[in-house]
Amino acid sequence: MGEKRSNHAVYNVNYHFVWCPKYRHAILEPIEDSLEVSFRGVCDEYDYEILSLHISPDHIHLFLSAHPKHSPSEIARAVKSITAREMWEQHESYLEEYL
Repeated sequence: MGEKRSNHAVYNVNYHFVWCPKYRHAILEPIEDSLEVSFRGVCDEYDYEILSLHISPDHIHLFLSAHPKHSPSEIARAVKSITAREMWEQHESYLEEYL
């Protein structure tokens, strides 16, 4: 976790996000692999560096590094919206049972 450089800045900005499914249902274990692929794809697309990703049955910890031009709310919005859409497309029948 060293310093990163851009044209006009040297930075080391890290964010720790924690998310829970609605009502904290323990539903993430069966979809863990596709969820991780989705997180990594979104972070690669938006140039966020995943430092740590842990998916438990009832919550997710995501620790990442991003350029200072990206606000935490912007990062959370991008990651959550895209991964949620992909999970509903891939696992709709499973998720409808709980949500």
